[in-house]
Amino acid sequence: MNEQNFRLGAILMTATAFVFAMQDGISRHLAGEYNVYMVVMIRYWFFAAFVIAVAARRTGGIAAALRPRYPLLQIFRGVLLAAEICVMVTAFTILGLVESHAVFTCYPLLVAALSGPVLGEKVGWRRWTAIGIGFLGVIIILEPGFRVFAPAALIPLLAAFMFALYGLLTRYVARGDRASVSFFWTGISGAVVMTAVGLFHWEPMVPRDWAWMALLCCTAASAHWLMIKALEVAEASAIQPFAYLQLVFATALGMTVFGETLETNVAIGAVIVVAAGLFTLWRARVKAAD
Repeated sequence: MNEQNFRLGAILMTATAFVFAMQDGISRHLAGEYNVYMVVMIRYWFFAAFVIAVAARRTGGIAAALRPRYPLLQIFRGVLLAAEICVMVTAFTILGLVESHAVFTCYPLLVAALSGPVLGEKVGWRRWTAIGIGFLGVIIILEPGFRVFAPAALIPLLAAFMFALYGLLTRYVARGDRASVSFFWTGISGAVVMTAVGLFHWEPMVPRDWAWMALLCCTAASAHWLMIKALEVAEASAIQPFAYLQLVFATALGMTVFGETLETNVAIGAVIVVAAGLFTLWRARVKAAD
């Protein structure tokens, strides 16, 4: 990978983080007014149309996407991601963007911790130490002895676990299915399950919020498109650290738009979690180069 590709990949990943943060802000607004399942369902309708369009442009078209090597795992991945989004959007409405993202940022540590039992990968003592330090950061965010026992504070942690498992399963099915196939099933499976659930929670929306919903759908599609382009031009391990900027963007949005505050314990804990996550990414890259 040359310097030009890295620079372009870094710019695209930074843009991805920004658009995802804006998407989360819009989700927080809409889920505060309407049922979470309905909001996610409409978002998935647009997402499904997007993945169908992407699959149609790939070699083999939609017919190839409909023949995955791991059909059950592909369906489970899609359902798992849809459920994770519902959990995370719920966290936004209860805890806000700042604290939810601060806790959710630990998902790379969960990926490292679960890579052994799920993928059979070896995790050395250095990465286990980083994982332990990272979760110390999570405990600092949750405030031991007070909020750590509040169920609401554990919602984004559950979302992080679900997203980490989704990521590991994505790596597993990549052994037999192309990325475009996995992307197709992510959108279609999620749309089917969210439609089955969301239609029972339909609520009328005012015209102004339909405009916000349209913008939410556009941000969801554009963020995934930007991520695809970023990973096409640069190595994932090289540009992954820029994804942490989503925490910065989401925090700024939460404070300026929604009037949230950045507590000292959340800031300290988030720095520890991000530092530990960056270390695990670096160690994984070192191991891959050996």
